[in-house]
Amino acid sequence: MGVRLDSGGGTNGNSGAAYGGTIFPSESNGKAVNDYSSLGLTAKAKISQTELKLGTLQPKLPVIVTNDGRLLPQTFQGGQITTNDIKDLTLVGGQIEKAKGRNSSNNENLSISGANSRGAAWRDSNKFIYAGGDYKLTKDLTAQYYYGNLEDFYKQHFLGLTHNWSIGPGVLKSDLRYFNSSDDGNNGNQSAYFSSGNYNGVNSGRGKVDNNLYSGLFLYSVAGHTFGGGYQVSNGSSDFPWLNQGDGSSAYLTTDMQIQKFARAGERTWQARYSYDFAKVGLVGLTAGVIYLKGDDIDTVSGGRAEFTGQSEWERDITVAYVIPEGPLKNLGVTWKNAMWRSDIASTRNQDENRLILSYSIPLL
Repeated sequence: MGVRLDSGGGTNGNSGAAYGGTIFPSESNGKAVNDYSSLGLTAKAKISQTELKLGTLQPKLPVIVTNDGRLLPQTFQGGQITTNDIKDLTLVGGQIEKAKGRNSSNNENLSISGANSRGAAWRDSNKFIYAGGDYKLTKDLTAQYYYGNLEDFYKQHFLGLTHNWSIGPGVLKSDLRYFNSSDDGNNGNQSAYFSSGNYNGVNSGRGKVDNNLYSGLFLYSVAGHTFGGGYQVSNGSSDFPWLNQGDGSSAYLTTDMQIQKFARAGERTWQARYSYDFAKVGLVGLTAGVIYLKGDDIDTVSGGRAEFTGQSEWERDITVAYVIPEGPLKNLGVTWKNAMWRSDIASTRNQDENRLILSYSIPLL
């Protein structure tokens, strides 16, 4: 259950429509509701190292990721089977039929950005299938392949490679990812199912899914410090597609940040990271970090007529967190997240955001 402490029409993140504030569902006048709730039940069966789940799911896989960035987490409805019966190999398969947003008490059909406008243009699907696996080639090297298909929207293949390499006193982690996304069913020929992207003169700049996304992220950790850098390329006519009902969602991208995802058509993004664990100097439970991303060469269309190329955006995120490690308030945590986003992309506005999160974990079993 989520209970509203304070909000108004101007602070709810709602433009006045009946649906959807940033945090809470909205009443018809745009005001946040007093409270809302979500209940999820999951049936599980296990034989040896194979487990079947039916009901409420919160998968975190390359082709489907649950978003937990608000008061209540996003959940999905469906079934999933996972097996670890083969040494060093994890296999996963499943089907999703519904999604419940972070600011909603209702299960809804599935969609993508561009087709998920509320009202007459809304188009959706009730079938997303996925399968894939992780294989540990060595104790430090893992290869991944996953496939996802949202019926009538897109097909997506994912290849991933992660490697940990001890260098001097620290460890270098390499994370390489590749997505190939293409149209499926109605998305290939019906404008109401089209994706957002760069389609000059075609139905407000939308068209069929067509995207190849490559990324590499490298993190070096030593004595509590973590230094990182990465680069990502989003090729094709469409933006990168993922399950997105328009009410807050996550994608398995190294550039999925507090405000933006940096995965528009044509976008090239570099990033730099730094974080520190203060346990190394005796302050157990205190961590801090900063990330900066800059995306260039963005291609968009405004109003289906004017094409814009070479646009850019950047975001800077700061996080400071503390979890009490001992005593009667053990596991009580406080996190401050500050984000700043600037862009010259047509029809967008700059954003600044602060989040203060209090959390308390109670072990039950």
